[in-house]
Amino acid sequence: MHEPRIDRRLFLRAGAATGAAVTVGGLTAPAATAAPGKFPDYTYIRTLLTPSQLKYNPTGEIIFPCIRGVAGRIASPLGRYYLYYAPHDAPGGICLAYGDFLEGPFTEYPNNPIVSNNWQPHYSVSHVSSPHVMWNESAKELWLYFHGENTTTRLARSKDGINFTYDKVVLSSSMLPSGTTETSYARVFPQELPARGAHYVMVFMLNNTTDHRDIHWGWSADGRTWTYDQQPLIRHSDVGAVNVGGPHVLYRNNSTYVVYNKDKASGGDIMITEVGNDFSKRSHLGVFYNSHGTAPENGRAAAPSFGTDGGVPYMIYEAGERLAGAIAMARV
Repeated sequence: MHEPRIDRRLFLRAGAATGAAVTVGGLTAPAATAAPGKFPDYTYIRTLLTPSQLKYNPTGEIIFPCIRGVAGRIASPLGRYYLYYAPHDAPGGICLAYGDFLEGPFTEYPNNPIVSNNWQPHYSVSHVSSPHVMWNESAKELWLYFHGENTTTRLARSKDGINFTYDKVVLSSSMLPSGTTETSYARVFPQELPARGAHYVMVFMLNNTTDHRDIHWGWSADGRTWTYDQQPLIRHSDVGAVNVGGPHVLYRNNSTYVVYNKDKASGGDIMITEVGNDFSKRSHLGVFYNSHGTAPENGRAAAPSFGTDGGVPYMIYEAGERLAGAIAMARV
């Protein structure tokens, strides 16, 4: 059962007026503060998707949400927002839920998965996962980047966000330094890099024989053919972590930032690093979102995706132990 909808305008006005914590309809708004980079603070509101409540639930776990507004972009959408997600463990499967509000509720698409681990003649792998969907304005298409196996990221394209046409492999471990064992959890964003002739950037997680995961990046003129920096964008050791992953690019105050999660052993928080508009800066700013020790987070928040509804910013993210959590929503 979904919690009753709260008038978020009242909620936000109350916090802004007092400058202190307030409670409206049982929800508590923290005092007005700012996250690093002058980003707003996000507060957990509710869980959106739980594996046990889903029809397609082959492994009892889901990861890596990606929220996209589709109203006005595709014909006859099922809802204003499409929420993509996936189980990770075999067989995985790229899944879709839809709704009219970022606060939910979201309805599971009845024919999940929309992309499976066997897509002939293109591939047959143990699993596919980590869907990131980007609206490509020039093509008027939704472009889906997803991994399977962990060494390979692929691209598929769609006019309706449900039926996809396979395109190509865009990232593999062979494109990175020797010893790379995994290149996955990629997200792609429009970003102008005139000096590189690029209009898109990709951020992703790389693992190697040291078994420490770092954030890497690449750039592309068309979103299909990529060049990759052979050095990490953010090293795990830079931020006192064993592993970092789940990167996402954000833009604010005329600068570009990457947010990403630490593994639970290193605190389980979402961190933020300013990289600048040309990705040459490395200013590690600390905690972007503090994970909580209570359910559903249980000390881990990860793989954030962002959207705005009615002028209110939202974060959709993994909440809970890796491969034992849910998809949650936080709001400013």
